[in-house]
Amino acid sequence: MDSVGSYLKKHAEALVKDVGIEAACELTGKSKATLGRYYSHNPEHEDRFMPIDAVARLEEASSFPHVTSALADLKGITLSYDDRRKNTREGGVNADVIALSQRFAMLMAEYSQSIEDGIITVNEAKRLLKETVALQHVLLDMKLHLEEETS
Repeated sequence: MDSVGSYLKKHAEALVKDVGIEAACELTGKSKATLGRYYSHNPEHEDRFMPIDAVARLEEASSFPHVTSALADLKGITLSYDDRRKNTREGGVNADVIALSQRFAMLMAEYSQSIEDGIITVNEAKRLLKETVALQHVLLDMKLHLEEETS
């Protein structure tokens, strides 16, 4: 088995163990044996991987997005993990627009204060980064609400 397959199987196993085998079976509709094959390193199962819909269901219930993080690592992508409940469906596009304008105003206020002396310090940059990430979360929620309305 190649290193990529082995790496993904290791993280699939971590995901199942995070959720718990019984809960994983219930969430995915798969048996213990089937789930076990997805992370087995035995040669007869080396080409079997967990379907993406099963990964999504398990990661929704897990404490950490194990497989998504592993895929990002393989591609050289850095993820920003936020432990708030992901992609909540509360509100809608109108609430998102309000949140977006509020977050943008907070980012601009932070920027204005940071650039006042012509220098952005490390601490000011960290605060700007925090506001930028918060703005990104609002945009993601808005994107999901818009996709929901178009489907």
